[in-house]
Amino acid sequence: MQMQAAVYHKPHEPLTIESVDIDKPRAREVLVRTVATGVCHSDLHIVDGNSRLPYDNPVVLGHEGAGIVEAVGDDVTTVSVGDHVVGCLSGFCGQCDLCLSGHPNLCQQGYVVRDRRSEPRLSQDGRSFEQLYNVGSFADHMLLHENSLVKIDASYPLDRAALVGCGVLTGVGAAIRTARVEPGQTVAVFGCGGVGLSVIQGARIAGANRIIAVDQFASKEEMAKRVGATDFVDASQHDAVQTVRELTKGGVDHAFEAVGNAALVRQAVESLAVRGTATVVGVPPPGTVFEIPFAALRPECRLQSSRMGSNQFRTDITRYLEFYRQGRLLLDEMVSVRGKLGDVNEAFRAMKAGEVARTVLTFD
Repeated sequence: MQMQAAVYHKPHEPLTIESVDIDKPRAREVLVRTVATGVCHSDLHIVDGNSRLPYDNPVVLGHEGAGIVEAVGDDVTTVSVGDHVVGCLSGFCGQCDLCLSGHPNLCQQGYVVRDRRSEPRLSQDGRSFEQLYNVGSFADHMLLHENSLVKIDASYPLDRAALVGCGVLTGVGAAIRTARVEPGQTVAVFGCGGVGLSVIQGARIAGANRIIAVDQFASKEEMAKRVGATDFVDASQHDAVQTVRELTKGGVDHAFEAVGNAALVRQAVESLAVRGTATVVGVPPPGTVFEIPFAALRPECRLQSSRMGSNQFRTDITRYLEFYRQGRLLLDEMVSVRGKLGDVNEAFRAMKAGEVARTVLTFD
């Protein structure tokens, strides 16, 4: 069968909407009709040439998708036709040491893919196409291994559930799982895009006493405070580190960098209190080096990274959606713009301009 997809060919060029052949599901694979997909900064990094792809073929981008199961291959046990599902780039093997010790987001076998010697999942005129992170949600169908999917309750709106597949999972998890923010602690979040706003929400849910949002776009203040920030620092007008230290009388217990920018990593570290922890959530361009003077380190502070919110996505996604049902996790507010597949390049422009928290593309 054929599907419509937004295809990446080379950096600095807009994605093109093309007809792409999609194979039928084979063993442990699931065919999903895509209902909605978020547009994430990781996709933008690729288009802007700031992320290396291990592919020589065209790529269907997108990795934050939700939809309805249309068909399943042999030996699929976790979902059935008609189930509502969310895709996640943390596809896991379930057999390596890290998977078996409760860290499937760090799976040593990488993403669960189809054997390269078999027919490709996606193709066009005999040429193989790739799926970004083995998801490829910028398309009206997705063909995934079942270990890249989680079944969710059909009552959740799929245009909001899609966000939990990457940005929300990453940000909320960074606060709750990776950093383990405790009630009463102070937090600073550098960067208030979709991931940064999710970090703010995770810190709020964890019970942080003060949450300081930092961004170069003053327009982010309203949204940051709506989802839980107690303070906002306009980094284009103020020294962010100095302001955070003044607001907290010495520094924060936790600082999060949510952009992937080396300068912001340094600022996050410099904003810490004694024994504070800085967590790098954003993904910097290849070759990025963090330079932090020793004099900037407070006694016994820590710098750590977070990969996809240290998630166990099969349980975390359903748990976070229950937070949404309870009104504790705000997803409706995260969707700034809705569009169709043909609006994907405009979504990238708006993201770069700081105009949106998240754009969600929906499919009829």
